[in-house]
Amino acid sequence: MLRSVFLLLLCLLLTESLHASDWPQWRGPQRNGEVAERAVPWPDRLSNDNLKQRWRIELGPSYSGPVISGERVFTTETVNEEVEVVSAFERKTGRLLWKTEWTGALSVPFFAASNGSWIRSTPVCSGNALYVAGIRDVLVSLDVASGKEHWRVDFTKEFDTPLPAFGCVCSPLVDGDDIYVQAGAGLVKLDRHTGRIQWRTLTDGGGMMGSAFSSPVFATIQGVRQLLVQTRTELTSVDPTKGAVLWRVEIPAFRGMNILTPIAFGDTVFTSSYGGASLLFKPERSDDGWAVTQVWRNKLQGYMSTPIVRGNYAFMHLRNQRFACLNLESGKDEWITTPFGKYWSLVSQGDRLLTLDEAGDLRL
Repeated sequence: MLRSVFLLLLCLLLTESLHASDWPQWRGPQRNGEVAERAVPWPDRLSNDNLKQRWRIELGPSYSGPVISGERVFTTETVNEEVEVVSAFERKTGRLLWKTEWTGALSVPFFAASNGSWIRSTPVCSGNALYVAGIRDVLVSLDVASGKEHWRVDFTKEFDTPLPAFGCVCSPLVDGDDIYVQAGAGLVKLDRHTGRIQWRTLTDGGGMMGSAFSSPVFATIQGVRQLLVQTRTELTSVDPTKGAVLWRVEIPAFRGMNILTPIAFGDTVFTSSYGGASLLFKPERSDDGWAVTQVWRNKLQGYMSTPIVRGNYAFMHLRNQRFACLNLESGKDEWITTPFGKYWSLVSQGDRLLTLDEAGDLRL
């Protein structure tokens, strides 16, 4: 399984590179896939000399990535297509510290069924809590030391919304005392200590054609801190305090397959969609509010793998399974490879990219 190999990878290579650093959420500390350059440098190539097994844990299937906080590694998995399991392991030894579970079955429809009906969301760890979004549109806060439940929110009950047909996909985002998640047929802000809902915006009806496939990220554009949020149909910006929509722009995609986490590039925003294109937008603020201009469009289509940005370049795995380098200044593709790998996980350090595909093939 992709997940099992990626967890092993962390234990083999990244444990040494990150050393005392954490990897507490989706795409790492800054939510951008970057491993700090102050860590132990990655090698020029992978070999048996620099890739040594520390420990190995077999896990059930999952689209979720592992997260690391202090001396603990946290994982999620779906067991027997019925139960979602969250586990904590000792970072140095792989010893199981605790395990908790709940019923979390959901059969996804159509073409997505071939990819499995497994938990999608990557947890986020902050302070003494691990926040896990389950496939049935629930958000659960667990104690990091014991796995005991602090609180739970079932968004289908809170908002009387249908289950997301493809499951809850969003990886939650913590900011101070708050937590944000695209669930409950919208974007929801909660008090992370109590689970109290503060507001909901960007409502879309949920079910089959609503319910986001993406995850939010913070950005500061023209001096204004904001949440970049991609729904099934739009790229939007939201005031993180009040929940007001600052600006929005339509993103064409096949059946609303806007999956990538948006990427801020200076005062511009990049995204790419399945069945659509790669796009760069420039939001501008005036006394009359915000206006958004499309800077460029490139026919390259992203899919599930959010790109890595280094300098002015985005390195992106495409819908057609090729790997491409896209110049974010000009919108031109610098190079495109032959196809390999259906889905990728990507992380970077300096001028190195580490990629893992669904078959377990690791490339540096």
